[in-house]
Amino acid sequence: MIDLHTHSTASDGTCTPSQLISYAAEKKISAIALTDHDNIDGILEAQEKAKELGIEFIPGIEISIEWPSGEFHLLGLGLKKPGKKLLETIEFLRGERDSRNKKIIQKLQEQNIDISYEELVEKSGTKTIGRPHFAKLLMEKGIIKKTQQAFNLFLAKGRPCYVDKTGENLRKAVEAIKESGGIPVQAHPMSMYVSWGKMEETMLEVRNSGVEGLEAHHPGIRFSEARRLEELAEKLGMLSTAGSDFHGEKVRADRKIGYSSGGYKIEDRFWTEQLKPALEKAHSGTDHTFSAG
Repeated sequence: MIDLHTHSTASDGTCTPSQLISYAAEKKISAIALTDHDNIDGILEAQEKAKELGIEFIPGIEISIEWPSGEFHLLGLGLKKPGKKLLETIEFLRGERDSRNKKIIQKLQEQNIDISYEELVEKSGTKTIGRPHFAKLLMEKGIIKKTQQAFNLFLAKGRPCYVDKTGENLRKAVEAIKESGGIPVQAHPMSMYVSWGKMEETMLEVRNSGVEGLEAHHPGIRFSEARRLEELAEKLGMLSTAGSDFHGEKVRADRKIGYSSGGYKIEDRFWTEQLKPALEKAHSGTDHTFSAG
């Protein structure tokens, strides 16, 4: 099995980068990508552990993109060295995230919940703080009993403490990934909330913006939908990838490392026949080792 979409404590996962790789080894994963939200802080640690355990490692990132409907996330897979544009994108999104988090804090306080930004930062243990960290803190405070309640009551769109998220411009994000040696792949395309009638037209626009692949298989969709996305990628001359979007054993029951749409194991072919050859071409035959500077 392989997995081309996972998260660690560098963003909103529950495993440290090295714990994630050790866990992947236990589950017989042969190749894995670490794609934390809007940062690359965990890559070197994960890469070192993967080398130790003999797992092929794909350095990555998942960038939040500004998009008119739904949610658009862009994976950067096979990063070699962070370029100036990627570092600028990370810094921009970190600033936007901090601003959003402070607004959420204010809204929670207006709900008579005793919570502070300083407390959130201290408890989260990461520079990339998101709503899951709010949920965890609210649970620790006894405001809720399960993390999902935080979203149902306060944090989901339409709830009293929701604040819109600002993303990076798509073309800028694509340039940032390519400058850093990676391949831009759209994560979970169905999250855009685009109908099948408009999907090809939309994905053509995405491809023409420089995106080279799409994540056809994701646990949030049915296997039949994933196959349709694979067929669309082939028609448009794009790569197909597959991932679990794993955040940790206790985060989402449907997101198990090495498994994707329909609960099926992720086939090696998405690495060996799709992404790996493209990275070898992009990296001119060199390996996929990531360098911080």
